[in-house]
Amino acid sequence: MGMKAKHFGLVGVGVLVGVAASFQLSAHAQKTGAPLPLDELRQLADVYGLIKTDYVEPVEDKKLLSEAIGGMVASLDPHSVYLDQKAFRDMREAVQGKFVGVGVEISNEDGYIKVVSPIEDTPAFKAGVKPGDLITRIDNVPVRNMSSDEAIKRMRGKVGSKVTLTIARPGEDKPWVVPIARQEIKVVSVRAKMVEPGYAWLRISQFQENTLDELAKKTKELYAEQPDIKGLVLDLRNDPGGLLPGAIGVSAAFLPQPDQVIVSTKGQVADANQAFYGRREFYAQRGDPLAGLPAGLKSVPMVVLVNGGSASASEIVAGALQDYQRAIVMGSRTFGKGSVQTLRQLSEDTAIKLTTARYYTPKGRPIQATGIEPDLRVDESAEGDLLNALRVREADLQRHLVAEGNQKETPARDQDGSLAQQQRALALLKDRKPIEFGGQEDFQLAQALNHFKGQPVQLAKGVPDEDKPAPAPLPGAEHKPPELKAPKQ
Repeated sequence: MGMKAKHFGLVGVGVLVGVAASFQLSAHAQKTGAPLPLDELRQLADVYGLIKTDYVEPVEDKKLLSEAIGGMVASLDPHSVYLDQKAFRDMREAVQGKFVGVGVEISNEDGYIKVVSPIEDTPAFKAGVKPGDLITRIDNVPVRNMSSDEAIKRMRGKVGSKVTLTIARPGEDKPWVVPIARQEIKVVSVRAKMVEPGYAWLRISQFQENTLDELAKKTKELYAEQPDIKGLVLDLRNDPGGLLPGAIGVSAAFLPQPDQVIVSTKGQVADANQAFYGRREFYAQRGDPLAGLPAGLKSVPMVVLVNGGSASASEIVAGALQDYQRAIVMGSRTFGKGSVQTLRQLSEDTAIKLTTARYYTPKGRPIQATGIEPDLRVDESAEGDLLNALRVREADLQRHLVAEGNQKETPARDQDGSLAQQQRALALLKDRKPIEFGGQEDFQLAQALNHFKGQPVQLAKGVPDEDKPAPAPLPGAEHKPPELKAPKQ
């Protein structure tokens, strides 16, 4: 099965919300054969007419229709959204790994804008914005019931211009008002270094157009520096997702066989039921960015680090490497963004992102609202996983999709998310510097190195020692992809 352009999409959260791009105009009402609800459409037309004739002041047709489309799409789930000209342009900039803004990944929670994670080395990160912060105003405009896309629009602007954020932190009496100068945010997709002799650290912060090229370059440099690498840590913490082909290619770089399924999707229409393999046509349109990779990548012992900020594309990678027993997954349960958004263009510069399918790991495990559970639960510091009480996950979002077949909601957090827990976490985090991933004080990285060396790993509090899996990850055998059937018409 060849790789078509529609598969080259985004999977992520906040700015980078999951997309499997499909650039064509489709008449879906006619395809489904369902009759149009004429009475409801007449009612919509009546409301439109009343607003035009009776509202206190004139309203432009374009505004009314755009808002009607936006409201209809946004009512479905947290990730379906109407993209006007500016939002569509911003999305394309994000795919390229650069945009002008403050540098935060956000989501909606209880009508407010919540910070999932500040992007490393951005104005928001340097200003002290932290995961779990609630943005209550943007330039003194209340954000109550504002969509995340509208909030993103307001935080974008010209380079050097300032935006003022009003931030509320649970447990603090007064809001925090901080002016932040917008900058061009250039997200470095891949970083790598030897953290100790014999042990490599490879971090992917987002899956972008150039991720696979950067991955190839960095891994070749690592093996040139030390050909006999004894262990490799793939760091996907706070990685909000990105391009689906990047997730497929990164998984393929470490799996021994190209015919292994990386991820599958299930949805209502036939095109939404597919399996994606680790072959070149699924991660590159021309050439092969993974050609000539060091042979050691296929067998080097691996640990994948994840946390509650690891979403979508990063969950696809962690799930695939875990299913094939190619790596030990370490950290805390991931975000749980396992839905596919298809981009349908309405005009040359407008579109809608519509949720069309759910993602499943090679063994058929759902990702949506459940996330990837690590093999080794390890806290973010020796004192505990303080940020878990503050993090928002997919299961926290209003109108989120549950995993197919689940009759009850997935717990949103690994530990009690009560106000008392949040206040305790904020008090302990107040004077703590943000964790430098890959640094000397990176506790989870230190535990990954202990795992490689056969030394004790300090598990998360409350995790019994008998839950620890076999210490040596083995290359996985072939897995039969889940059977994908077209839905009944």
